[in-house]
Amino acid sequence: MRHNKAINHLGRKSGHRKAMLANMATSLILHKRIQTTVAKAKALKMYVEPLITKSKEDTTHSRRTVFSYLKNKEAVKELFGVIAPKIADRPGGYTRILHTGFRLGDGSDMALIELVDFNETALASEKKETKKSTRRSRAKKAEAAPAAAPAEAPAEEPKAE
Repeated sequence: MRHNKAINHLGRKSGHRKAMLANMATSLILHKRIQTTVAKAKALKMYVEPLITKSKEDTTHSRRTVFSYLKNKEAVKELFGVIAPKIADRPGGYTRILHTGFRLGDGSDMALIELVDFNETALASEKKETKKSTRRSRAKKAEAAPAAAPAEAPAEEPKAE
């Protein structure tokens, strides 16, 4: 049973795991999208989302706290300068995990983890979908238009007989 086992240890000692997650978080912040295994992606999501939340408040203390996790100045600068303003109004859920299949060598389940607000193709499709209306509302408009047209036509023509 898995009682009180909150994190996935990923088959590593704590120092190796922390260093690996810091490096993966740095790569995710700098590149906005990385490919890894599903287990590592889920562990990374739990690691990086609190850091992104912390970056919404741009203070010296929050910068130092995030730097203690990431250990990379460029990643901290990117997080606070580019990512934080873009996700300022989002209440959470900054990352997305997309399953991509299995790795050729060992059959491990692979995934793509990305920052949600930085996927241009998904953002473009969202803008197109906002103009769609539901099927039910179109049916009402279609029924209302033909019913109104025949009622108006005979009223305008006077009877000659």
